Amino acid sequence: MLVAALGLSATAACGSAEPAQPTAAGGAKAVTITVACQPAKSAPKERQAWDDDVAAFMKAHPGVTVKSTDQQPCFDPKTFGPKLAGGQMETAFVVPVTNYNDVIGKGQALDITPYTGEIKNWGDLRADHKALVTKDGKVYGVPNVHYSVGLVYNRALFTKAGLDPNTPPTTWAEVREAAKKIAGLGPGHVGYGEYSGGNTGGWHFTQSIYGRGGTILSEDGTKAAFNSPEGKAVLQNLHDMRWVDNSMGSKLLVGWESLMVAMGSGKVGMMLGAPDVVTDVVNKFKGNVDDYGITGFPEAKASLSGGESFMINPKATPEEAKAALQWIDFRFNTVDAGRFNFARGKSLGNPVGVPDNAVFGDSATGKALDASRKTNASLPVANYETYVQAAATVPPKAEPLHAQELYAILDVAMSGVLSREDASIDQLLADAETKANSMLAAKG
Repeated sequence: MLVAALGLSATAACGSAEPAQPTAAGGAKAVTITVACQPAKSAPKERQAWDDDVAAFMKAHPGVTVKSTDQQPCFDPKTFGPKLAGGQMETAFVVPVTNYNDVIGKGQALDITPYTGEIKNWGDLRADHKALVTKDGKVYGVPNVHYSVGLVYNRALFTKAGLDPNTPPTTWAEVREAAKKIAGLGPGHVGYGEYSGGNTGGWHFTQSIYGRGGTILSEDGTKAAFNSPEGKAVLQNLHDMRWVDNSMGSKLLVGWESLMVAMGSGKVGMMLGAPDVVTDVVNKFKGNVDDYGITGFPEAKASLSGGESFMINPKATPEEAKAALQWIDFRFNTVDAGRFNFARGKSLGNPVGVPDNAVFGDSATGKALDASRKTNASLPVANYETYVQAAATVPPKAEPLHAQELYAILDVAMSGVLSREDASIDQLLADAETKANSMLAAKG
């Protein structure tokens, strides 16, 4: 971490005097902060927009220097733990909801209760999301993203397959039928895409079992609960689409990027995902901005609800903490600025119109964001209306405790059913259950 006091006097080494502190205009201490989530070089327009925001922020906050980290995605489960434990985390960093309790419990996030006033619309953030980053009356994060899962689909492929893109599937039987028609368009076409590894297979298994009314863990979180009728239905449905209908292709998709690349190619008809899938498919994987829609989760009894918050490094000085929160406020929480500069997004060719402001709900900020999004929409907001309606009525369900470990275990079941026609669903779930219970016992 960079310290706030840069350019220490050489006399400090001799202990002859306190080092002089550099100052900004008005006599305030100069401060340097590091911030996560700069877009990658492979997305030059988005990266330039970020850099422009950094420059505008520093101009508006004399004496504050912002240094960016371009790790994408912002959260990488492979590097997050070691980076945090090793003291290498940025001043402002992203934490997924599954890691809130762990990070807060280990003292790896700063108590920002005295500084929440730096977030001008703090009162407009949903109370249930703020509660997730609050412990013993102290606040440790700024909610940034909240999502629920729906069915992302390629409207252009629906039309080519003789399906009505304005009436997407609402049942799994309808999903199967649509997938078969899309796969029948010719070589390389996949009706329904699914993950099988890289923790994403288990993640999508969780989405699917929640939708069917099942769960991953027992209520007290000590035992696996996915070896159930709902869990078997998830794998049986995938088996039948893969081996009976031949509508899922033959390539095993491992890791988040693999299915996104396939979706961006324009030959995958449907996948599970949140609204940000549309944004990523277009921005990062060259999808056609007009082709994608999202609708409600089929037959949903619940929908996986996830998200993330920004937290502040516990080593941050008060000046660094305030500056970091001011940056979060500017870049991530202000209507018509930063990530919510929809006019700029439209000029960059981004798919403006995707509903993604759930952290603000129907507050004044939420309503202003919705109005700005519709005003600057680059694609018909009607493409997402069925999702918006469904998301308002389907109960959200959070990711399970120890989510990443469980997802890795469930990857094996997903890979097994998608790679072996004769795989035993009962055995796959029983093996996963044994491994999950052993892991949970070890975690205590």
